[in-house]
Amino acid sequence: MALQIQVIPVTPFQQNAALLWDDASREAVLTDVGGESERLLSAVSQNQLKLQAIWLTHGHLDHASGVADLTEQQSVPVLGPHQSDDYWLQALPEITANYGFPVSKPLTPTRWLEDGDELTVGEHKFIVYHIPGHTPGHVVFYSQANNLLIAGDVLFRESIGRTDFPGGNHADLIHGIQSKLLTLPDSTRVLPGHGPMTTIGHEKLHNPYLR
Repeated sequence: MALQIQVIPVTPFQQNAALLWDDASREAVLTDVGGESERLLSAVSQNQLKLQAIWLTHGHLDHASGVADLTEQQSVPVLGPHQSDDYWLQALPEITANYGFPVSKPLTPTRWLEDGDELTVGEHKFIVYHIPGHTPGHVVFYSQANNLLIAGDVLFRESIGRTDFPGGNHADLIHGIQSKLLTLPDSTRVLPGHGPMTTIGHEKLHNPYLR
């Protein structure tokens, strides 16, 4: 059965949270719960889904600051990011206050993710790739069978993630994209953390940062 995806932009930064579910089992996960947890949970219930987990690509506030609120309403495990992003998750109270976001509690996930880990939504498998550079612990989620990459803030349509935040590293980011993402099939659909979807093939041809 098919994997379904509903993209739900949240927070003033219009961060692409995603609701992924398996048609057959109705099992679902939410990725990058940056805020607006009521809206995200209402999408789960409207689609009559069973929320199994939250997956996080990295620890920045627009991707993670809604997690504590959501898990208080519905207790599900939080998977990811890589442990190198612990600094960002522990700093959430201060950072959310500085940006005028609803103040978030510090966050420790149920499980840190490593390069090569496998996650599932129903029958659908995703491989975890650790791609530092935007943050030290950034991970992405790739499903070969569904031709889908959940890219967080690593790769955007014709752009890449910023590397001027603490712990950022431009050379690491470019290396990770070229060695792990541009080797995927050209037809791979890419859901970035912000903005429209793209494909690996489009980025190979048109992304000025990857030439």
